[in-house]
Amino acid sequence: MSEITKRQDKDEKMTSEDYEHLLDKYQFSAKEISPGKIVKGKIIKVTLTHALVDIGLKSEGIVPLEEFLDSAEPTKPRLGDEIEAMLERSDQRQGYFVLSKRNADIQKALDALEKAFNYQTWVTGKITERIKNGYTVNVGINTFLPDSHADIRVIKDPEKMIGQSFKFKVIKFDRKTENAVLSRKLFLQDEREKKRRKVFSHLAKGQKVKGQVKSLTNFGAFIDIGGVEGLLHISDISWGKISHPSELLQVGQEVEVIVLDFSEKDEKISLGYKQLTPDPWTNVAEKFKAGQKVSGKVTSLTDFGAFVELEKGVEGLVHISDLSWSRKMIHPKKLLASGQEVTVTVLDVNPATKRISLGLKQSSPHPLEIFKQKYKPGAHVQGKITSITDFGAFMEIEPGIEGLIHISDISWEKIKHPSQKLKVGQEAEAVILNIDVEKQKVSLGIKQLEGDIWEEFFARRKPGDLVNVKIVRIADFGVFAEITPGIEGVVFLSELDERKIDTPAEAFKVGEEKTAKIIKLNPKDKKISLSFRQAQMDIQKQDYQRYMDTQDDRMTLGDLMRDQLKNIQTPKKRTNKKEEKTDD
Repeated sequence: MSEITKRQDKDEKMTSEDYEHLLDKYQFSAKEISPGKIVKGKIIKVTLTHALVDIGLKSEGIVPLEEFLDSAEPTKPRLGDEIEAMLERSDQRQGYFVLSKRNADIQKALDALEKAFNYQTWVTGKITERIKNGYTVNVGINTFLPDSHADIRVIKDPEKMIGQSFKFKVIKFDRKTENAVLSRKLFLQDEREKKRRKVFSHLAKGQKVKGQVKSLTNFGAFIDIGGVEGLLHISDISWGKISHPSELLQVGQEVEVIVLDFSEKDEKISLGYKQLTPDPWTNVAEKFKAGQKVSGKVTSLTDFGAFVELEKGVEGLVHISDLSWSRKMIHPKKLLASGQEVTVTVLDVNPATKRISLGLKQSSPHPLEIFKQKYKPGAHVQGKITSITDFGAFMEIEPGIEGLIHISDISWEKIKHPSQKLKVGQEAEAVILNIDVEKQKVSLGIKQLEGDIWEEFFARRKPGDLVNVKIVRIADFGVFAEITPGIEGVVFLSELDERKIDTPAEAFKVGEEKTAKIIKLNPKDKKISLSFRQAQMDIQKQDYQRYMDTQDDRMTLGDLMRDQLKNIQTPKKRTNKKEEKTDD
């Protein structure tokens, strides 16, 4: 307005006589052509500096060209364009009315702002620039749009707002200073509320509605159904399993959905997409039976197994334990690939929970069944030691087939740990002891390669034989003695010595070597009873017999008795303590 005032000061002002002259000339009232009035006209000529406008009077009006270029919507005037302009004054020399399109725009903008402010309506404006804490919006004059009122949601890229036109509510207005503060957020909220009321007034459960996908998240998709967004949960997108809504939907896509539930109070609408087609699980129990082999396609792989689509919307899970007959857990990604066609066996069907358990390994013979056809117990096999535990060692006989060599079957000797005889990676030979397909076990033995040493021992020995042994363990009831590596016997308390021994640990030590007599053999249970006491008696008899064999045949019984009596020492006479002290 200040700029207009300056221009009016520079130009020659219209006097009352001038207006009276014009009134007489054109026979118009002063009210109709008074300064400040906005008139409508059509451009009839465009010069280098002005546009000539027919405003319905005998004299035309002129508008400077810069006012077309400096407006909110810069345009070049064209013949035939209809415009609105404010009557400023008349030019008596040229016979024209001087018009201002700029002032007309300002006047209209102020009127529109005032009306919108007073009656809670809206104005249209264009965001022209980004300024501190907000934007400049041109609605005919420049106004201010705070960041907090730019949108309902936080704007991620504020620069993208520049150059766009929107509708705004007026939250502050001062006509004198020509200042106004706008809110696009309030306008959007009002519009959304109108749409919300309209949508909910026509909404019903089970109703089919058309909408547009507005956004996708990990848990579902938001669908715009007439200005109000409803949630299409990922579980309601497909009867089959999907990991993300983007597998079936994309932003901007037009879709038809079913209203599952809604609450106008909470402003929530639950939508369904899969419900447009019949539930394939309805008769799944009739189609798939336990033990049945079926073909399917791998849809996804997880750490715990693989999902296989048996038909559209029906998937089953092959647990990691049912992927391979191997004793080791192998990750599904090492065995299968997404999209791969496979044959699986139905293990269990539960229509209530919509779960089908499948087995991949069950669709092919167990490797041990084939192995059992090739090998029988007693057969010799070779392989590599794959792992060692406290109770034995595992040996891979064929790819995917391992057998256990129990610690008791590694050596005829007593060993504390398998690592004393075997190492991981070592090539070894073993005898198959047993093949149990049901329990998926193969029992192997290494010591059996040498034959049964017990059988050989029982063939060579009999009760009464004297054997050299080494004490290996001591118990409360006696001691265990090793006769040969891998073969032990037990000496009970009563057979330890001629004298009574109650605590074997006080009389014997582990590692001590002695002579024992075999007093009992039990080949069936592989048990041997020994006696140190009887062995001592037998040794004495043998010594005596050898002695007798070396003497002259003429020696009499009396001679022998004399020799024995000589060896007997006469006991010393006991003295009392007083005598001993005296002697000392």
